[in-house]
Amino acid sequence: MRPMIHAQRKCEDQEKIDLFLTKTRSGLLGLADGIQPYVVPLNYVWWNKCIYFHGLSSGRKISVIQQNNLACFTVFEEYGTVTAPVPAKTDTAYMSVMLFGNVEKVDQSDDSTEVLQQFLYKYVPGFYDRPLSKVHVEKYRSSLDHQAVSVYRLRPQTITAKENPIDNQNIFYPGRSVSDN
Repeated sequence: MRPMIHAQRKCEDQEKIDLFLTKTRSGLLGLADGIQPYVVPLNYVWWNKCIYFHGLSSGRKISVIQQNNLACFTVFEEYGTVTAPVPAKTDTAYMSVMLFGNVEKVDQSDDSTEVLQQFLYKYVPGFYDRPLSKVHVEKYRSSLDHQAVSVYRLRPQTITAKENPIDNQNIFYPGRSVSDN
């Protein structure tokens, strides 16, 4: 792994990283399709120290994973633009986490059911009045093409995180000018 250029922005607070990965709603799955990069935006859950996502059991993403399951998953959130009296010092407040590892299909229906339940907890908390059943997951088919939904896991071997925290005194807002500083 290459050293981080802006090491002063490195975040090593595992609790902060876990919270960020738990609450952020989408990420980018980076794969290598031969010599061509292939990046897919996905909803995901961070659970048991792994990234989980789901989708159809066929298609380009799955074909690429079957050829080369090494992946990078990037999660980021921009918090705003940080102003400075000198234009070249204008910056962005953000947090980002990159996870590098191997993607694998989750084969056990019990495990898939637990992961899909985690998706429901994250994206529609409190909406359903009972837990997802294993039978429902086994019988569920996509409304688009009637394929079974599959669950995939990225087991990170390396995690890097960077942040530039919000500086509320210098955050840009429409109408703000350098004379406001």
